[in-house]
Amino acid sequence: MASELDLIIVGGGPAGMMAGLLFARAGCKVQVFEKHADFFRDFRGDTVHPSTMEILDQLGLLERFLARPHSKIRTADLQLAGKRWRVADFSRLRTVAPFIAMMPQWDFLDFLRDEASIYSGFNLAMSMPVERFLEEQGRVVGVRLKDGTEVRSRLTIAADGRTSIARGIFPVEKLAAPIDVLWFQVAKERGSDEGLRFMIGGGAIIVLMDRATYWQCAFVIPKGDAEKLTTGGIEPIRKRLAAAAPDLDLSDLKEVTDLKLLSVQLDRMTCWSEPGLLAIGDSAHAMSPIGGVGINLAIQDAVAAANVLAAPLAEGKTVDSMLDQVRHRRLFPTRFIQGAQRIIQDRIIWPILRQGDRIERPPLIARLFDRFAPLRVIPGRLMGLGVRRERVRSPEAPLRP
Repeated sequence: MASELDLIIVGGGPAGMMAGLLFARAGCKVQVFEKHADFFRDFRGDTVHPSTMEILDQLGLLERFLARPHSKIRTADLQLAGKRWRVADFSRLRTVAPFIAMMPQWDFLDFLRDEASIYSGFNLAMSMPVERFLEEQGRVVGVRLKDGTEVRSRLTIAADGRTSIARGIFPVEKLAAPIDVLWFQVAKERGSDEGLRFMIGGGAIIVLMDRATYWQCAFVIPKGDAEKLTTGGIEPIRKRLAAAAPDLDLSDLKEVTDLKLLSVQLDRMTCWSEPGLLAIGDSAHAMSPIGGVGINLAIQDAVAAANVLAAPLAEGKTVDSMLDQVRHRRLFPTRFIQGAQRIIQDRIIWPILRQGDRIERPPLIARLFDRFAPLRVIPGRLMGLGVRRERVRSPEAPLRP
């Protein structure tokens, strides 16, 4: 394994693969270590938001990305007591791709890998779990793999998600997360463009994401209730789901094993770096699935890191003194989005779960968005573009054979 590297990236998720592409594009010699043998893991974040497609467009990759199979979400509706309210409209956004692209995360990661591989400095190693960081004289100088191999680099980026090994180094501020999610999918009629739907009934909340031939579904439950709900088998769960979504065909939901649990975390590191090491994406801040913004926030982190660090790293400079600039740049949008997620959890989701059938009308703000169409761009913009979105400013070095 190569030992004279500019950058090691731990984790081949969205943040890691985008960072690998950008740093290799700038002329750095990059090694990405991914612990799994492939990218195929179901019910990972599959929403590629307009903010991410802006980044792809700036890189000249958007057309090739959209040539891959995907579905488009242009609107979001709330359904309660048999009535529907339109609460968000992404098509009103002034951006190159005014919709959410629904693409399995493994396809998105395959795409980033293929595009990064044109650069001679990029290398991806699968089935290579990292055991720990290597330190010398108070500085991280590389990683030790679980097979005992030691690999050194001038900089290491931790992009290995909410279970990151960097979380054993940096303190983590835990925020309240009173919910979990059970994921499943059911068939839908092809050709009906339904967008994103939030369905409420019987104390249940279901989020439906249109995937052309099926619904990807999120059943929101109180934190820690998954075992209690699944103990009685699938029928009681089907009844609860039917109360919220009476027109949803649940025939594909046959066993409790068809439900996949996501234990929701909401937290952030209080420090993202030390000499030789930087954490980005879910490693630095675990997001709630509310709004599906996790992937896109991670992508923005990777772009910010490359904007600050890629050029000096490619020039052989020491970047230790620059690492905290990334956290400084990305902390405000992280706090803003996590704060919004907490408000939605505490003031909307939790009261619905607690009050059950007593919820008869949607919140006033939802009724306003439905009645005044121009207002729908507000939630569309917050979800689709976020705040302080990044623009690619890292250089592109000439391609070498």
